[in-house]
Amino acid sequence: MLSTVQWTVEDYHHIIKTGVLDDRPVELLAGEIVTMSPEAEPHAFFSRTAGQYLTRLLGDRALVSPAKPITLPNQSEPEPDLAIVQPLGRDYLSHHPYPENIFWVIEYANTSLEKDSTIKYHIYAEAGIPEYWLVNLRTRELVVYRNPRGRDYGSKETLQKGTISPLAFQDIKIPIETLISA
Repeated sequence: MLSTVQWTVEDYHHIIKTGVLDDRPVELLAGEIVTMSPEAEPHAFFSRTAGQYLTRLLGDRALVSPAKPITLPNQSEPEPDLAIVQPLGRDYLSHHPYPENIFWVIEYANTSLEKDSTIKYHIYAEAGIPEYWLVNLRTRELVVYRNPRGRDYGSKETLQKGTISPLAFQDIKIPIETLISA
């Protein structure tokens, strides 16, 4: 029988400091150090374009953090494609954003669709991230999960057109097309 070592966030940070993981694209998910999928051109294009758009749209109301770690209490430190977080400035010198600092996260998925729609979905819900947007690059759909309840979200909406307002910024209308089409 195979067994795996469960790592804590503290263990993971210690390993990072040793340099053992330098140049390895990994993230900590539910206590396991997991390899991240490489980004193909569409993934990189859409996440970069959406990040730039959201940065302009939100201004100084939020920080759009592209592919940077967030620290979650369920022994996870994922690196979502975009994390929209409180703009805490120098506070982030001593810690990555915690759940209470996160407005919502966005993942762009093609080859990572299975991981993003199961493992990361449960991790984000369990951590209490209020909103998780999953962009399915295969179908060009935005799947919006809201209202975390345990390891699941209470609501799911799949969109291909129209607009969406993030829960934290109801006054803002984001055209779905800016997130899913070239």
